[in-house]
Amino acid sequence: MVRMIQKMKKNNTIKEIADRLESANSALIFPHVLMDGDTLGSSVALLRALRQKGKTAYIVIEDEVPGYLTFLDDGSCTFDQDMIKEPDVCISVDCGDVERFPLRKEKFFTGKTTVSIDHHKTAIYFADLNHVDQSAAATAEIIYDLIHQMGASIDKLTGEAIYAAILTDTGNFQYSNTRVKSYQIAIELYGVIDHNYVSRMLYQNNRIERLYISAKILATLKMMAGGRAVMAYVTQDMLKEAGALMEDTEGISEVLRDIKGIEIGVFAKETAKDETKFSMRSKAWADVSEIAIKHQGGGHTKAAGCTVKKPIAEAMKMIEIEIEEYLARNNGER
Repeated sequence: MVRMIQKMKKNNTIKEIADRLESANSALIFPHVLMDGDTLGSSVALLRALRQKGKTAYIVIEDEVPGYLTFLDDGSCTFDQDMIKEPDVCISVDCGDVERFPLRKEKFFTGKTTVSIDHHKTAIYFADLNHVDQSAAATAEIIYDLIHQMGASIDKLTGEAIYAAILTDTGNFQYSNTRVKSYQIAIELYGVIDHNYVSRMLYQNNRIERLYISAKILATLKMMAGGRAVMAYVTQDMLKEAGALMEDTEGISEVLRDIKGIEIGVFAKETAKDETKFSMRSKAWADVSEIAIKHQGGGHTKAAGCTVKKPIAEAMKMIEIEIEEYLARNNGER
């Protein structure tokens, strides 16, 4: 049913969305849970553009801003969904479906108009106006165009939010999703932003607990599929022992993928007794979104995730079998 609705809805233009924002007086912005640099950076940049145009706007969240991203939040993020009781527009940013903001989805649909801006290949068109650009390396690239279409200017803080978003979603311009436009936007921002400051905040600002928990996680490493895949995990007990937060495990899936000879790296996170979240990354050719979709997850070809409502040991065994079957069927670069 959801896919049928998706086919019925069109991909709206940036101009159509900009025109609707121009006519609005108030807006709420919805980043996804477990915020990353793209969803928060894009949200902050859009918020600043809306306020510059005289709109009342807030970013509504349901979990804390990760420590490494707090430099992007100038106090505009709020847990209070009633900061605007009857918003003219509600905008989801970098969310492939409404389950990416589960505790706020009812509020999202109170908007007189709902908007979804995203770049995931598995995105569902769930809003009144939808703009999904799968070619974009980051949702921030779409937001950059939208800001210009709105006639807003990009100042230092707005530019740094966009730059941080692109930087994180392209892996410092290393990932295959990086395109010419990614570099072009970065070049245009260089005259406005302090790019070294953004890099320091993102990559040279780690808590010591991140090292403690990383050591524990890497000790769980298990090779699979004849050495072509690897999995590691973290439990709540491990976090407590290391004095760490789940956000301190950010980037582990990339570390696993980067091992020589590995095509798929999988990181399993015990989020509750009977709930396990998986973050999957591929290196050259594997489409990990195929595995994520089986469990109502999604993402990109080389970066996807899902949640399995099972204890971590049981969930990991199931995903391990699926990955081994996938690699057996797809035995090389396509």
